[in-house]
Amino acid sequence: MGLAGSVSFPQFFAGVAFAPPPVLGNDYAVVPAAGAHAVNPWVALAYLVAGVCFIFALRGLSSPATSRKGNRYGMAGMLIAVVTTLVTHDIASLLEIIIAIAIGGSIGFVIARKIAMTDMPQLVAGFHSLVGLAAVLVGWAAYLNPGAFDILAEGVIDPVSRAEMGLGIAIGAITFSGSVIAFLKLAGTMSGAPIMLPARHVINLATLAAIILLTLYFTVDQSVWVIAVITVLAFIIGFLLIIPIGGADMPVVVSMLNSYSGWAAAAMGFTLHNTAMIITGALVGASGAILSYIMCRAMNRSFISVIAGGFGSDGGGSGDAAAKTDRPWKRGSAEDAAFLMKEANQVIIVPGYGMAVAQAQHVLREMGDILKEAGVSVKYAIHPVAGRMPGHMNVLLAEANVPYDEVFELEDINGEFAQTDVVFIIGANDVVNPAARTDKTSPIYGMPVFDVEKAKTIFFVKRSMGGVGYAGVDNDVFYMDQTMMLLSDAKKMVEEINKALAH
Repeated sequence: MGLAGSVSFPQFFAGVAFAPPPVLGNDYAVVPAAGAHAVNPWVALAYLVAGVCFIFALRGLSSPATSRKGNRYGMAGMLIAVVTTLVTHDIASLLEIIIAIAIGGSIGFVIARKIAMTDMPQLVAGFHSLVGLAAVLVGWAAYLNPGAFDILAEGVIDPVSRAEMGLGIAIGAITFSGSVIAFLKLAGTMSGAPIMLPARHVINLATLAAIILLTLYFTVDQSVWVIAVITVLAFIIGFLLIIPIGGADMPVVVSMLNSYSGWAAAAMGFTLHNTAMIITGALVGASGAILSYIMCRAMNRSFISVIAGGFGSDGGGSGDAAAKTDRPWKRGSAEDAAFLMKEANQVIIVPGYGMAVAQAQHVLREMGDILKEAGVSVKYAIHPVAGRMPGHMNVLLAEANVPYDEVFELEDINGEFAQTDVVFIIGANDVVNPAARTDKTSPIYGMPVFDVEKAKTIFFVKRSMGGVGYAGVDNDVFYMDQTMMLLSDAKKMVEEINKALAH
């Protein structure tokens, strides 16, 4: 929902009479006798319907089973909002806007069709950056041409509009630069290790304080240097807030940037006096913040630290391969896995980002189907931060048509590992690492993880013993007596297991 849009603050008390269709560049129509703004009832109704569609969209997206319907509601709501805005507002060139929409929509359609699921997290981060940049550009457009936005009062920009403008630009700039860093880290272009600046907390607090004070000063002095400095400082603080965060914490960062993009759009909705923008932006901002809070609880992290940019700054993804220890381990084969899983009463599959990289979700579902035909109970265990964005594993499994009733969250399945014959870990690492419970020096300490070590047998699929996971810490599960390492490409290994099961 990071690209959903946003809403504005209607002046309910400025005038209550209904008016003819609007003649200004906002949601309101001028009442000739009094000169006050009154809400056009048709515009208000259309935006209300759009807002309801967005709420249904969020409700639908809360479950994989209803996610397609939720997407359709979101698309319908956005279509209503856009068409209403175009029809009821004074537009300099409708043709230019339609051309721009066609170009942007075409680019988005092509990207959505071609992008691999493994690249979806950085795509989402990239889209968030565009939302933030759009908020900055709209804010500057309103500043440079306030008359077109109907925010002039006695020849100067209304002080309240200046405050809204400053906040919108600041949040948008933070979203843009922060999302760019998240994109680079997720894409592997930039190291996922935290980058620690000296006195970073002091620098961050000072920069944020300067932005707040300048925004307040902007309400009394609309000089261009004030808004320019706010913009530059906001771009800088967005960069500073994200670089100390390690790769293991990126799912929460993506969720938080989603929230920022919503608040940026909502702030611009106030400036533009556009109700649809305010409603949608508030929904996106609030839902993103709630999701971030839920994920922080799932990782035993501080929500305030996420907002402040200190999340993971003292660890959280060092990416240091030297953390691996040289200890004895057992190597298994596809035949071993096929035999033991077919003889098991219950198999729990724990997927992770490695499964996404190998695009192994379809052959994994085939393996599950074969086991179920043999009378084996098969369940899939999904950690809240598995993958590199919220819901990444759920989407992949849904794409492979894995039944929704076989997919379980951590709190619903963690108690079953002790009664499970075989755990099949494919591409996951940090979410099954017992160091999160036992090692106080570990960057993932305190994060709830799956109790896979309680199972009778563990098969661990990974490319080689050289990797230590995204958080950069070794995993004791590799070396346990009941663990057999299946070292291979995840998709190739599962294909071999399926062949062995067929025989």
